[in-house]
Amino acid sequence: MAKSKATKKIMNMVYGLGASVVIIGALFKILHWELDLGAIKLGGGTLLAIGLITEALIFAISAFEPVEEGYDWAVVFPELAGGQPRQLGFAGEQAQVPSKSNVEIQAIKESLSEKLDGILKEAKVDAELMQSLAKSIRNFEGAAKEIAPVADAMASTHKYGEELSEAASNLESLNSLYKLQLERTERQVSAQAGIAENLDSLNRQMLSFKDNLKSLNTIYGGMLSAMGGAR
Repeated sequence: MAKSKATKKIMNMVYGLGASVVIIGALFKILHWELDLGAIKLGGGTLLAIGLITEALIFAISAFEPVEEGYDWAVVFPELAGGQPRQLGFAGEQAQVPSKSNVEIQAIKESLSEKLDGILKEAKVDAELMQSLAKSIRNFEGAAKEIAPVADAMASTHKYGEELSEAASNLESLNSLYKLQLERTERQVSAQAGIAENLDSLNRQMLSFKDNLKSLNTIYGGMLSAMGGAR
């Protein structure tokens, strides 16, 4: 076993060193570095090739490495192999669980029943208390049923309040719309009044222009008559 552990440790060291050479070669290759050893210059490609060859040799050797056998846990735990589980004692020996007869089992049940009765008696839990508890539960159930209509009424009132709030909001919106329409109507009436005033002024100006034109025609006729008499 010691020899196997030592061999495994050595192989792990060889794996790590070979991987380190591959990584260093890849680094030299990527950065285009060179290792100057005097007469020999090692570039990234050479170091990478050395590392890959080393790894290939290591994997080739590991192919012949013996497989380490593990523990057969099914011997200790037969249920792993589909067998019946073992019942072990404190010292590791297989212990036998003594089987109880029906009489002993019945005695144990009676003893448990007596103990339970004793506990209930000490706690003063009797049939009268259970009946009182059942009556309280029924009363609580009746009160809950009576509360249900009140809760429904409260829910209806809440819903009615929400509807009133919504109606008030709608009335406010309608009032705002009516106010806006009234303002527009007032502006239209003002505009029409201004148009009427402008038409009245235009009418007066037309009458004045007509009078002036009539006077001008009279003067022009008089001039023509004077010019005819002079001839």
